[in-house]
Amino acid sequence: MPALFHLAFPVRDLAAAKHFYVQGLGCVLGRESSKAVTFGLAGHQIIAHLTPDMNLSQKGVYPRHFGLVLTLESEWQALADRATDKGLKFYQQPRRRFAGTRIEHLTFFLEDPSQNLLEFKHYLHESAIFGEHDFTAVGDAE
Repeated sequence: MPALFHLAFPVRDLAAAKHFYVQGLGCVLGRESSKAVTFGLAGHQIIAHLTPDMNLSQKGVYPRHFGLVLTLESEWQALADRATDKGLKFYQQPRRRFAGTRIEHLTFFLEDPSQNLLEFKHYLHESAIFGEHDFTAVGDAE
């Protein structure tokens, strides 16, 4: 079995997080306690930890967000459609970045009920995921 990615993140409300991640995004529900909930996101483990007093807001999408790079454009589009159908909050609508270049990709950002930001991408050229070192652009200027 290949290594799985693990991410722990803060939330203000576990029930709202559970609804967003399971009913909204379609994550698999794992273990849960009164202080945390484990989810499966595309085979990876993410854990929401109850942090009611933490200020989670930030200006823009940097420095903190997480998400998935989807390898098929149809999967990216299906997730964008699901987010729309489920009424999830888009922080940034689906769009194309760096059009006409080797790092061209489709992206959108969702905001969970605790203001955590999630980005979902699809690169038109697989080499852009970890390569294309001649390009210095990483994300958008804010």
